[in-house]
Amino acid sequence: MRFRSDPQAIRGSIAPLMTPFTADGAVDHDGLANLVRWQLASGTHGISIGGSTGEPGSQTVAERAEAIRTVAAAVGDRVPIAAGTGSAKLDETLELTAAGRDAGIDAALVITPYYARPTQDALFVWYRTVADEVPDLPIVAYNVPSRTAVDLAPETVARLFRSCDNFVGIKETTKDFEHFSRVLHLCGRELIVWSGIELLCLPLLALGGAGFVSATANIAPAACAEMYEAWQAGDLDRAREIHYGLHPLVDLLFVETNPAPGKWVLEHRGLIGSGHVRPPLLPPSEAGVARIKDFLAEGAKYLSPAEGFTVEEKS
Repeated sequence: MRFRSDPQAIRGSIAPLMTPFTADGAVDHDGLANLVRWQLASGTHGISIGGSTGEPGSQTVAERAEAIRTVAAAVGDRVPIAAGTGSAKLDETLELTAAGRDAGIDAALVITPYYARPTQDALFVWYRTVADEVPDLPIVAYNVPSRTAVDLAPETVARLFRSCDNFVGIKETTKDFEHFSRVLHLCGRELIVWSGIELLCLPLLALGGAGFVSATANIAPAACAEMYEAWQAGDLDRAREIHYGLHPLVDLLFVETNPAPGKWVLEHRGLIGSGHVRPPLLPPSEAGVARIKDFLAEGAKYLSPAEGFTVEEKS
């Protein structure tokens, strides 16, 4: 919890872990801990669990809480942990956020309540309620309109930032780049802003972003971390080289619905025992696998080594 009191330290490439399942669909906690070890060995700056890439909608509250505890135990205090604790239901959100706090996470990543399409005033009350319930835990909003059907407006973000001492940031998963700029303009650099759009990770840094939570870090953690470090060091040519070099791996991840393609890669590289995805998702189709292999070959240079972290399939 050494980063909880200093959320500004939660910067750089924060890997939003995929949740490995066994072949029969149970959460594979050994596999999850193995992914954490591989991420840390690859230089990842932070770990996230329970975001969209982790299939939270297909898990029970108890399963999500236990996954958070597994990650927290595997990470310790080596890097920050930002766990996804949001749900469409307030009681579940509060329960998961409290569980994350007790497990030792450094910040809660709280998705906008999906499906209901609340007003901006309702979103303000929602986040203020969560922040008030866990005043000792930094709260970061997770804005992903493509999945939730609601957009957290920059003005609402600024209102929360001014009103709640522990509302500290936002993960913006929107391709509207003006949105990033308006949030930072209204709130200033004190607000932590992370990109959740893979090809906007590097551009956001130019606006004052604190880093990114990119699904690409699931298969190329070292390259994602190096891109941030190159930017910080002023080596813009190297940062851009990695940004463009990662394009094929970004395209790979979205050949079909994320995280199925990425899990296929992790399984075939031996990093998890099974690429199982829970319904309503399916494993990649035959045509999808062919495209995955093409993109994998094109972006192979940027894959992080897996030696020493391979596992056997569990059932």
